Amino acid sequence: MHNDKELQEYRDLLPPPDHFEEGFDWKTLVGAVFIGFLMMPGSMYLQLVVGQGIGPAARWVTIILFAEIAKRSYTHLKQQEIFLLYYMAGAALASPFQGLLWQQYLVQSDAARMLGLTEHIPAWVAPGLDSVSYIERSFFHSDWLIPILLLFGAQLIQRIDQFGLGYAMYRITSDVEKLPFPMAPVGALGTMALAESTEDKEKSWKWRVFSIGGVIGLAFGALYVLLPAVSGLILSQPVRLIPIPWVELTPYTEDILPAVATGIQLDLGLLFLGMVLPFWAVIGGILGVIITFIANPILYSHGMLSRWHPGMRTVETIFANNFDFYMSFSIGLGLSIGAIGIWYVVKSFRGGAGVQRASWKELIHGRPERGDINFWMSLGIYFFSTAAYTALCLFLVPNFPWLFFVLYGFIYTPVISYITARMEGIAGQTVNLPMVREASFIAGAKYFGYNGIEIWYAPIPIHNYGEATVQFRQIELTGTSLRGIIKAEIVAWPIVFISSLLFSQFLWRLAPIPSANYPYAQEVWHLQALNQLLLQTSTLEGNSAFFQALDPAIVGTAMGLGLLLYMVLNLFGLPILLIYGLVRGLGQTTPHGHFLELFGALLGRFYFLKRYGAQWRQYAPVLLAGFSCGMGLTGMFAMGCTLIMKSLGKLAY
Repeated sequence: MHNDKELQEYRDLLPPPDHFEEGFDWKTLVGAVFIGFLMMPGSMYLQLVVGQGIGPAARWVTIILFAEIAKRSYTHLKQQEIFLLYYMAGAALASPFQGLLWQQYLVQSDAARMLGLTEHIPAWVAPGLDSVSYIERSFFHSDWLIPILLLFGAQLIQRIDQFGLGYAMYRITSDVEKLPFPMAPVGALGTMALAESTEDKEKSWKWRVFSIGGVIGLAFGALYVLLPAVSGLILSQPVRLIPIPWVELTPYTEDILPAVATGIQLDLGLLFLGMVLPFWAVIGGILGVIITFIANPILYSHGMLSRWHPGMRTVETIFANNFDFYMSFSIGLGLSIGAIGIWYVVKSFRGGAGVQRASWKELIHGRPERGDINFWMSLGIYFFSTAAYTALCLFLVPNFPWLFFVLYGFIYTPVISYITARMEGIAGQTVNLPMVREASFIAGAKYFGYNGIEIWYAPIPIHNYGEATVQFRQIELTGTSLRGIIKAEIVAWPIVFISSLLFSQFLWRLAPIPSANYPYAQEVWHLQALNQLLLQTSTLEGNSAFFQALDPAIVGTAMGLGLLLYMVLNLFGLPILLIYGLVRGLGQTTPHGHFLELFGALLGRFYFLKRYGAQWRQYAPVLLAGFSCGMGLTGMFAMGCTLIMKSLGKLAY
């Protein structure tokens, strides 16, 4: 951080190649279809059943399968081809297509009814409750045309958008300021390792480790996902040997630990995840959970958690505590992290004289061999997309003050993107200021007379493009030409869009979402809807639930505590990751998963690391990828069985 020599060392850890290739050919095309029609549906199904999609592992699964197929057919995948698969899988699974499933649920949800928001949700998010499409459970209905087109438009702008400001920021921070980007080599090295394994048969430990993980995943998935799915088709009630999503203990511990949500999530994936996550982030997470175990009963006895009462289960407990205390508390902690990030960046400017900077002339011209886009063109893309978002917002929410959209798009977005780009470049962390969007909506309602909740669903031009810089750095480190990436986008995006639409329809036709067929959604979506809609009450007239929940004193205290904690950690030279972990533990994500994560982290740190040495660091992510692949395959298989049985059932009548 402090000296430029250190920055230089990090930057030289993995020097960018001299030779760039596009890596785009028929394999990429096949890859796009594979991701769209095999990985996506499995991931969507698992998301509803278990709450975790295949997630980041989908990338590795795709690459490893393709690498093995290539090996069997006596060719091998180039590093660039592998990176394109990695890139497309990442882009595909980030697509918010459960979006439609979520929107149909939101309109019909108890949460919306309870908070009195059902009739306020605009028709361009989901048609009103009187629509026939809810009875037919079908998105292929004229009422859904506008929501789907809007999703299409917003996503299209978003895909083009990456090459705008995000790319410009990358050129500034990486080419001109030559920041090290410590996290970029991780993804790049993973891709390279796999590229080597396709070339060299002797060193293929990866396939071995991946297979071990895969078998464990298949076995666990058979119990966890497949058994309930198949037994649910034959018997009246699904058989669940392992409770999904967790073993509920809150009613049993309420006398000893009032207002504490207790339970254990028995998902083996968390164990493997704990091995991969940074050790101190996991420790921070568990500390956060332990603090809530101690603090909640105290807060409850002092009357600060007044909404909790005995008999509540996990989801209700978490929501009640969020409302009374934790929402304000997490906002404060988030603000302190944001403040620390900004301070870091300001500090880094003072010391930045040593590294030789490139000239601005180089910035404008770029390096053609890398397939660079012209710098002015990327700024042009940014202006175009921001203007498009703004126009869309003005059209959808005409009564919200337009000045806000301009401030978001042309002032806030560039500033926060640049701060994050620098933070990523120096420390590999992102900077997010919580509640900026929310605060401005509320200001719009309070001071400009806006009344309604449409604004919460509009595609606001408020983005943090700083995170995209890491991806562009990875593209450069793997020697992939940008032209290849742009071609991959053009091919993959329509495939993914169509497949996710088809499979959303499929899953909804199988059973109402959420219902007993999708236990995770049934258990957790209610909480998510409550949290999301609670915020939205803040822009309606009348007594908004949100303002009852927001307590400036708690926000201030939490922010002070966060800054204090940071200073203490800095003073004793403890890992700063602890803070990020703490925020995760205190933040009211369900605490039941942290215990298995901790077990995984300790197992990895004190057993496997001792046994396999530094090699273990490379084993762990591949093991997780294998496990997720196994789980993903059982998920796909379960979904296949369900589809066949259900469609046979439909034919019988």
